[in-house]
Amino acid sequence: MGFRSSKKPEVPAINFSIENLRPKSTKWVETCSHVRAALEEYGCFLAECENNVELDDAIFNGLEKLFDLPLETKMKNVSDKPYHGFLDHRAPFVLPLHESFGIENAASFEGVESFVKLMWPSGNHHFCEDLFAYTKMVSEMEKLVKRMVFESYGVEKYYDSHIASTTYLLRGMKYRIPEMGEQNIGAEAHTDKSFFTILHQNGVNGLEIKAKKDDHWIGLQFNPNSFLVMAGDACLAWSNGRIHSATHRVLIEGSKERYSTALFSYHKGVIEIPDELVDEQFPLKFNPFNHYGLLGYFSKEECEKTPSTAGAYCGV
Repeated sequence: MGFRSSKKPEVPAINFSIENLRPKSTKWVETCSHVRAALEEYGCFLAECENNVELDDAIFNGLEKLFDLPLETKMKNVSDKPYHGFLDHRAPFVLPLHESFGIENAASFEGVESFVKLMWPSGNHHFCEDLFAYTKMVSEMEKLVKRMVFESYGVEKYYDSHIASTTYLLRGMKYRIPEMGEQNIGAEAHTDKSFFTILHQNGVNGLEIKAKKDDHWIGLQFNPNSFLVMAGDACLAWSNGRIHSATHRVLIEGSKERYSTALFSYHKGVIEIPDELVDEQFPLKFNPFNHYGLLGYFSKEECEKTPSTAGAYCGV
């Protein structure tokens, strides 16, 4: 039993080569414009950049070993924040094919080391070093995208304080192959509650984005250098509705397990909607909001199917 959908490659791919990322250069300004347009129209884009193949292999090989650990070890990955610890088929809202870990403060060595020591008390130095290098790299990409967006909207004066309140959660995810008769839904359609999410995978496709205009599903074709940058509900609210929060899902087909990573950016304290993003075309749609309050609101079962979590939680 399975679901199939359109595989039209419509999500924009944007070149994140070094020459396009020199601040204030002509190519920087053009890239900022492309990023903003993609986020407004699709809620996401594929960042094509030079990837470290050895680091990539080390991360996904490490994830396979991580998911092979005993269940009692995996269950030590707990958090007082919703969706920040270990999740599998027994957790609310999680489907049978999905299993994932959460690493808090993932852009800090201390955050990564704390997680690795929890999983391997006797130590796993190489994976710890690789994981920190990886999360550091992806978090720098998130900061870069954020800077592009802030500059494009003319609100760069808020950038430094926004970055100062940012914290990162890295999720490592595994989707097993469906058994005979099982549905192939790895993750149901949803929007993220992050500000930005940056996704990467082991070469097994399955992620789909719902088009903003006609609601058809777009199957994403990643290459080894692709990172999907996706706006979450916090970014939707911060931008006063200018940026689209992409609805997405995961369908599992084929004969190979899917491993992926997702770096989520969250913010401590209250997020304000910049006055510069409120005008006649975009009257104020959202009140200032607590980001973790938004996440906590979504974690309530009765709120899971709300058409817009941001609208319900902090809408005007």
